[in-house]
Amino acid sequence: MVTNWKRSLLAAALLAGGSAIPALSQVPPASSVSAPKQEVRIERRTPQYWRVILDNPPFNIFGPETIPQLQAVISQIETDPNLRVVVFESDVPGYFLTHYDFVPPLSATTGLPPGRTGLPPLPDMFVRLTRAPVVSIVEIRGRATGVGSELSLASDLRFASREKAILSQWEVGAALVPGGGPMARLPRLIGRGRALEVLLSGEDLDGDLAERYGYVNRSLPDAQLDPFVDTLARRIATFDKQTIADIKRLVNDTSLPSDDEIGAGWDAFIASVQRPQAQKRVTQLMGLGLQRTPDVEKRLPDYTGKLSP
Repeated sequence: MVTNWKRSLLAAALLAGGSAIPALSQVPPASSVSAPKQEVRIERRTPQYWRVILDNPPFNIFGPETIPQLQAVISQIETDPNLRVVVFESDVPGYFLTHYDFVPPLSATTGLPPGRTGLPPLPDMFVRLTRAPVVSIVEIRGRATGVGSELSLASDLRFASREKAILSQWEVGAALVPGGGPMARLPRLIGRGRALEVLLSGEDLDGDLAERYGYVNRSLPDAQLDPFVDTLARRIATFDKQTIADIKRLVNDTSLPSDDEIGAGWDAFIASVQRPQAQKRVTQLMGLGLQRTPDVEKRLPDYTGKLSP
């Protein structure tokens, strides 16, 4: 229920004392906060075909400051009368989109108002993207970890670089429950057993294995990824918008999880962040260099497997 989501967010903010992980940085005074950098931008190839560029170097980490930027993009995708197809891609080498930012206090996330669906902002955006009358495509080159995987699952079509794509839901290794809907989406996409393997192992899947599991539509040689996706997007962009919307709506009717299922995952994420075991493990990871050291970001399964119990 929506009221439960709102109540859990408020409880999280109160119980966590405004900080998700002890001893991490606090929000600076308002007078010292600079304007947020542009992490998400739109490149309009044609009126019917847009690219959404994810650009938050060095690791394309997703945090509360990213949410209003992506919200603005999703709103434009929903309402533009000419748009038929949108492709999400990264401008950060080695990273499509990675995990949630653990540095800001939890209140920076829980204090954000619900989205149009009544869900908290992150699951709200993913639900709206899936239901938008526009075809959404992700072009995965680099790591799609955590939120990156969840954005991919919320999109309609997924194409991966055979040599460079890595997908994972790494959160179990940090005693966290993923919050962006993979427990609701993955079983429908790849089956229960494989979904549990992805979610409970926290291991990386390369492009070929992701294709074999059905996690992505196709894995292509890296040199072929851009031209393939661009050609497909331009083809879809020539079709009738109402026909695209009707086909997508009817497929959605038979395949999508309910808002309640998506919201339950977010509730579980907020609850897991507050547990001592998660705080301990994330603090250990931060000490090892999470969000600072490339080796940690590139080999998260290795590092989470070495954390003390």
